[in-house]
Formats: sequence, C-alpha cells, structure tokens
Amino acid sequence: MSDQDLSPLPGRTVLVTGATTGIGLETARQLAERGATVLLHGRTAEEARAAADRLIATAGIDAARLHPVAADFTHLDEVESLANQVVVQHPHLDVLVNNAGIAAPERHTVTTDGNEIAFQVNFLAHYLLTCLLEPALTSDPGGRVVNVSSSLHRTANIQWNDPQRARRYSRLAAYAQSQLALTVFAADPRVTAVSVHPGVCDTALMPLYAHEGVTPAEGATHVARLCDPAVEIVNGAYYDRAERVAPAPVATEDRTIKRLNRLADLLVGRTA
Repeated sequence: MSDQDLSPLPGRTVLVTGATTGIGLETARQLAERGATVLLHGRTAEEARAAADRLIATAGIDAARLHPVAADFTHLDEVESLANQVVVQHPHLDVLVNNAGIAAPERHTVTTDGNEIAFQVNFLAHYLLTCLLEPALTSDPGGRVVNVSSSLHRTANIQWNDPQRARRYSRLAAYAQSQLALTVFAADPRVTAVSVHPGVCDTALMPLYAHEGVTPAEGATHVARLCDPAVEIVNGAYYDRAERVAPAPVATEDRTIKRLNRLADLLVGRTA
C-alpha cells in the first residue's frame, strides 16, 4: 500500500508519545494532516504546547485536532496521571504510538523509581501507559498499539537477574535491552500491537546507529502507515520500515512474553 492509498482519518484519536521532536513530531503531523485528532505528548506541558504551536504554524494543522499532554517518563507517577487524564478525556482511543525514547547515558543512571533510565523511559513507562490505557484502546474493536522499536533489539538480551544492569553496564547494551523488551511487549495478547523499526533517521538517537540517516519525516511515514485502520496488522508483528519481517526469535516466545510481563509488573508496581 502506497502513501497515496492511505485513508483519511477523521474521527480517529491517536496518542503519540515523544511527539515534540523527530519521528514523533512528524508522525503527529502526518496523522493530523489526514484528519486524526492527535494527543501530542511531551515531557513537560510547555514542550507539548510548543510542539502543537509549531505544527499549527508550519503545517497549517487545525488547532482543534491537537491536544498537548505531558508526562516525564522518568517518573512513573506522571505516566499514571497521564493515563488517567486520557481515559477521562478520551474514553475511546484508536491508536497508541509508543515512540518516546532516549539513548542510554554513558554512565549508569537510575530513576527515582529505581530503574535504569533507558529501560524505564523506553520500555517500562510505555508498558505502564499501555496497560492503563487498555480500557480506552479496547472500548471498540480495532484499537491498536504501534511500538517504535529498533533493529538493535536483535543484538540484545534481557538480563533477568540484573535488568537494571547495575553489575555490568554498557550504554549500547542497555539501549538494546529496552528495545528488545518493547518488541517482546508487542506480542502481549491484551491489545493488538506491532513494532516497527523506522530506519536510521537523523534524530538524537542516530549516533547509536550511524553517522547519517534519512529525515524524521521519512521514518515517520512507516509509523503513520501502521496507524491506518486500512492497513491490516497481526498482533506481535515486526516491521523493518514498510516490510514485515521476523523479529529476533526470543521476541515471540510465549515464555519470554510472560516472564517480561511479570518483571515489568514488579518494576512499575502493578499487582496481578
């Protein structure tokens, strides 16, 4: 399906995390241009509002289609507050795009919640947000989750006995672990979800991959495409840009999926 075949999206409501810059901002723009209502997430209310104003000014987006929302993903209580706000204000959510991400820092860094920062921001915060938004995503058939993952998940392993990587820390290994966890989470059966590697894009994460990449707008087309209800998806599928390919074998193992859910529930403070 080409971009020209993608359907208009009036009446669709999409939450895009990490939507103030890069792929997230471009995904929000492309969806709003096609008529979707976009909940545009930023780390702070000021950053989210500035991103919305930028889209209104530069892309001519109707302000009524953009709803800035905020949560700092290094604080899980803010993620919970965001989810509660969304469920109240938008009891039906068509798509959640889990895009927010950071490169793991050079030095081992732990959040106030006690988690290695990349594991929390890139995975645990999205895990908690998705779980809490499940009622809105499943209020009508067809709700879906799009996880913006990475080809680097293939290089990763989850350190089950030391997920915070306190004993042996490498920024690349920590980042890759977070991307593997996000990819595994797409195969969870609660909400239909897929993962996508949008290609190497010229964003803040590019130094992890290469010295040059495509524009964020080009990467965002692969994300926005998977938000379209006309594009059929299979739960747990993984895409490398526009092509569906097999993820790392561990990403679809039932035992790994269940084990990761138990670990994530423990780390975000959820009880079964």
